[in-house]
Amino acid sequence: MTDSAPVRYIDGITQRYTRLGYAPYRWYYADDQPRLARLNKPLAKARIGALTTSGAYALGQVAYHYKDDTSVRAVPYSTPDSEMRFAHITQNYLVNAKRDPNCIAPLGALRTLEQESVIGELADDMLSCMGGIYSQRRVREELIPELHRRFAEQKVDAVLLVPM
Repeated sequence: MTDSAPVRYIDGITQRYTRLGYAPYRWYYADDQPRLARLNKPLAKARIGALTTSGAYALGQVAYHYKDDTSVRAVPYSTPDSEMRFAHITQNYLVNAKRDPNCIAPLGALRTLEQESVIGELADDMLSCMGGIYSQRRVREELIPELHRRFAEQKVDAVLLVPM
């Protein structure tokens, strides 16, 4: 595979789930468009949160497990790249992240945006979850409410989503 070739993510996940003995993965398709809201203040004055679905965690935190792990990690923005770790069902797609964690856990880039006053300030921590959760019910009933609660606690104006 060359660097310019597309990543066949859905094909890869389908094959991996089959090898693990799971039933074919049912990809989620929303019935409605997401409700988007206009930011009510300039980005340079906004408090920004971030969410990565890469299974990122900091050295010393508990790694994710693969089967329907709906837990959330709060990764401090001060975490150095050398202390970033990843545990995700799509381990083969994490090669670049292990070389440069900022490609899916952009702590350094967000700190730079804050220092340069492009954004007002960062929330307390970047949140991370496992993006490869097989149970859509658990995503709806456990993960999403937990993420909503944590972002509300951090009083964010907007959230940057960095999907895996």
